[in-house]
Amino acid sequence: MTRGGRILRWIVFAVAAFAMNLPVLATLITAFKSPAEITRNPSLWIEAPTLENFAAVMTVSDRLNVYHYLWNSLSAALIGALLPMLICFPAAWAMARRGTGQRLLFPLVVNLRALPLIIFAIPLYLMYAALGLLDTRVGLGLILAVVNLPLALMLTLNAVADIPAELEEAARVDGAPLGYMLRRVVLPLCRPALVTTFIFGFITAWNEFLFGLIMTTQEAVPITVGASFFFATSGGGVQWGMASAVMIVAALPPLALGLLMYRRIAGSVVTGAVKG
Repeated sequence: MTRGGRILRWIVFAVAAFAMNLPVLATLITAFKSPAEITRNPSLWIEAPTLENFAAVMTVSDRLNVYHYLWNSLSAALIGALLPMLICFPAAWAMARRGTGQRLLFPLVVNLRALPLIIFAIPLYLMYAALGLLDTRVGLGLILAVVNLPLALMLTLNAVADIPAELEEAARVDGAPLGYMLRRVVLPLCRPALVTTFIFGFITAWNEFLFGLIMTTQEAVPITVGASFFFATSGGGVQWGMASAVMIVAALPPLALGLLMYRRIAGSVVTGAVKG
């Protein structure tokens, strides 16, 4: 490729990246503006940067507590990301090696993700009301685990299927019981896929809004729902600076996790793509 072609390619990449990230950039810039500057200067340039919006968001009051919302999201997201891994790993091995449930259970679970989640809202609400799980972190986490099951099962099933069956046969010949073989042979080889499953599951669970809005009222409100409480003013307007700041705060944990684990995600996606 010529030098002009490389320069043109980078220009196209830069324009595309700017266009795709413009909403995030605008939110970030607005978070560092004072209310007066937001009204006077709606551009992407900051005349007088300020941290007052973030200070207001991080201040605990009787009605607003961002730390409580973050803790709720963290607890529910961990349950929603870890539980599908614990369930899907042995299920994926049984499907890949024994064919158990591969014709009926696997498509049934995967196709659940194709349905609109709002369909499950009313029956889940009635069931949770009867079981006393409404407005609890455990209850919200269990719903998020169900939401993550299809993706977790697909990733783990593909990972187990890519493992040569000869390795398991060698472990059996050496007298290894099934549990030991799964822990010592299969699990380490599936680790990249499980890490990817956790990351995608955590981000999906963290960003879930629908069930957080329906199933929680006070004690287990996640940050995606709690962030909306910072928007309105007593006069009925919108505090754009505070709203932007709380959205940035809410986006930091999944963003940091995705950036820190990016190489593991990329490695696990291409694992098994080429054989030979």
